Amino acid sequence: MRFNFDIAESTEDDSRRSLTPKEDVQWVPLQNHPVFTTTADGGGTAATASASAGGVRNLLAWDGASRLYYWDSNQQCLHRISIRLGEPDPTSVVAASPSKVLRADKELNFVVNKISINRNGSALLLAGSDDLCVMYLYGRSSTKENAIVCSFFCRTVSIGSQVYSSDSSAIRILQVSWHPYSDTHVGILSSDSVFRLFDLSSAVVQPEQEYYLQPVEPGRSRNAASICPVDFSFGGDHLWDRFSVFVLFSDGSVYILCPVVPFGSVYKWESILEIYSDAHTFGLKSAKSAAVNNSNMAISWLEATFPEVAQEATDRENLSTIKAHSHALFDASLALQGPLRKVCHGGEDEDLAVRGAECEGRAVSFLYNLVSKDSILVTAWSGGQLQIDALADEIQPVWITGSAPRLRVDSFDHIRGIAMICESIPAEHSIVKLDQPLDNTVWLGHPPPLLRLAIVDLALPRKTEGSSLITMFADPLMPERIYSLHKGGVDSIVLHFLPFTSQINGKDENIKTPSVHPVLSTCQGETSSSSPSPLSGFASLSDSFGYSWVVVVTSTQECVVLEMKTWNLLLPIQIDKEKPIDMEQQKEKDTPDIISKELLSGPKSVLAPQASPNLRSISADSIEGRSALHQYFKLFHENYVEYAHKVYFELKHHGPQLKRIIDDQHARLDEAQQKILRVEAKQPMLDERIDRAVQRHNSLEQRLQRLRRLPGAHKKPLSRAEREFKSELDQFTGVELDALRSSIDTLRARLKRYTKSSKDNVTTQRRKIPGRNHAQDAQISQLKSSLEKLSLLNSESTKKVELVESAIKTMESSKNKTILS
Repeated sequence: MRFNFDIAESTEDDSRRSLTPKEDVQWVPLQNHPVFTTTADGGGTAATASASAGGVRNLLAWDGASRLYYWDSNQQCLHRISIRLGEPDPTSVVAASPSKVLRADKELNFVVNKISINRNGSALLLAGSDDLCVMYLYGRSSTKENAIVCSFFCRTVSIGSQVYSSDSSAIRILQVSWHPYSDTHVGILSSDSVFRLFDLSSAVVQPEQEYYLQPVEPGRSRNAASICPVDFSFGGDHLWDRFSVFVLFSDGSVYILCPVVPFGSVYKWESILEIYSDAHTFGLKSAKSAAVNNSNMAISWLEATFPEVAQEATDRENLSTIKAHSHALFDASLALQGPLRKVCHGGEDEDLAVRGAECEGRAVSFLYNLVSKDSILVTAWSGGQLQIDALADEIQPVWITGSAPRLRVDSFDHIRGIAMICESIPAEHSIVKLDQPLDNTVWLGHPPPLLRLAIVDLALPRKTEGSSLITMFADPLMPERIYSLHKGGVDSIVLHFLPFTSQINGKDENIKTPSVHPVLSTCQGETSSSSPSPLSGFASLSDSFGYSWVVVVTSTQECVVLEMKTWNLLLPIQIDKEKPIDMEQQKEKDTPDIISKELLSGPKSVLAPQASPNLRSISADSIEGRSALHQYFKLFHENYVEYAHKVYFELKHHGPQLKRIIDDQHARLDEAQQKILRVEAKQPMLDERIDRAVQRHNSLEQRLQRLRRLPGAHKKPLSRAEREFKSELDQFTGVELDALRSSIDTLRARLKRYTKSSKDNVTTQRRKIPGRNHAQDAQISQLKSSLEKLSLLNSESTKKVELVESAIKTMESSKNKTILS
């Protein structure tokens, strides 16, 4: 593995030197880059059609530094664009032209819906619904396409080709993501309810870890949506969250896999030591045997995965990072913790904790976001709602003993791969309340409860066909902000309340609703003929100076760059509802002062100085008289003369301002008169339209009266049982039918794959061993019986689907007959 990466690094360095263009590089605004231009020949039609069919796509990726990657669906190439943030202005983004064109060294037989780059910028994922490739971003050879553009071919390898890209496989890729603590591990969730972890440095065909998700017991499922996964997300840098995988199912339920650690991934030493000490402090010292048992298993797993934690303190003084070793418990498999329930208050009904989805449609996407000490879970629904929750307790690892995993080892007995069935534990589904003591929740194996923060309705247009697909992203600069990408555009959701963070900061605040800000709208109007234009790329950029941008690419390759404000965004406007607003004071406050109130109040009243009783007997020519007159004249000059000067100066100063105000009033008066004239000119036309509307209303009223006389108009309303049956049919139509079809296709694909693999294994074994093996024949017969059971289950599911479809057709035909009658 080290040898391969040395070659990659040296080749990448050589390629960077060789990729320096001989022509002069021009720096242009990113939105004006030649790559992002509208094709006049309709080249973006195919991209628009595929985007509409496949939902929301993201063909834009940023390496976190100075390179932006864009996948061109029409040219089947990757553009690498060098960018500069905050140049020449602090709020602008410029890009180098021309860009580098990277092409795959193999033909891609699928439509790319998403691209994603790893942490060090050495590899990029090209993901579709039925195939997945990784492109290593260093050029091997180049070809000159024209005088400017030079293409570089990059090594491209398919991931899990035996599972996803086979011709007979009906397994779809639902979500793919790089692991946050490894540059070579990729997590993939597929429609066969299996989460796989691939190590690209060792094997890209065979997964390193496989987790077969079984959220409900066989035969106990009440609906098909509860067993169909939709999305997943890795946890953040917080206690056991960094070892967790969150899985969302179609009915909105969220499950947790913990611990899931890629072999060879690197973690901070302080983080591992923190959870190791927590297991000793709160687990081993608990008075309950279940907590002691769970903490013992966690401690043994930590000591085997990270052997340094069990060493002496002197041997681990200089450790800053720690590497995970390959390990798995031989007699236990991971439990599928969940579904996560809402936390209940003391007097709240316990049924609210286990109630189903509160939003419309089905769950379509999921986002985990760590904000300080709070783990935020956001679920997007097809009805256009975002369900925002926070984990009310910490995550602990849970195993199910007696369910041994399957291990793949090398010649040195080192574990190279694991596979296990992850089942939920129904007995552990308990109702968690806020007033519950700490000893009743810690290390007992209960899944953490959810604290509902808000349900945000994005008010998406209802004119779009099908359900709304929503993709969510967290702002890298301000984690309290979440971007939602959908067919209607881009919205920004800012969280103003975080339960644990607010408590740590000493803020005793009530729950504040998040604020929603529309960033970009693709709806071109409110008419019924207009439809939203799909987006094909989104990236959030930020620099070290606190500036943030949003880059959006449309399906016609138009680029939009928007600066996002970050300062004072978390401080909502505070309105004192108890204090009444005085309209007169507000009017006086808004009215500008033409003359100051000080001058309008007149000169200040000055008290005359005390004079002697014989002042009148003193002559004006005497010294005493002259002194008294001088004092009186001084007081008069300081008050009245200076006040007169102030009045003169202010009237002279406000003269032009008064003239401007008068001219503005005259202009407004002329504008109002013109508007009145236009209204008077339109008045006959308005009267005519009103008359036509009245006539139309009368004709509709007469038609309604005739329709009311028809015999079908007096049918009885549906009863309660009929309404419940109708809601069940609607649920089957919108969610359950698609889930059943997906399950049937997955079972058929797995049946074909297992049949083919079993035949190949039998042929190989017969070639190697000439004699007859009775144990092998027994296994073959057992496998055949299992296949027969699967085929029976498949046929039963097909019959159920046919029954549901017939019921739906019957209901639709009855509706049509009622309308025609």
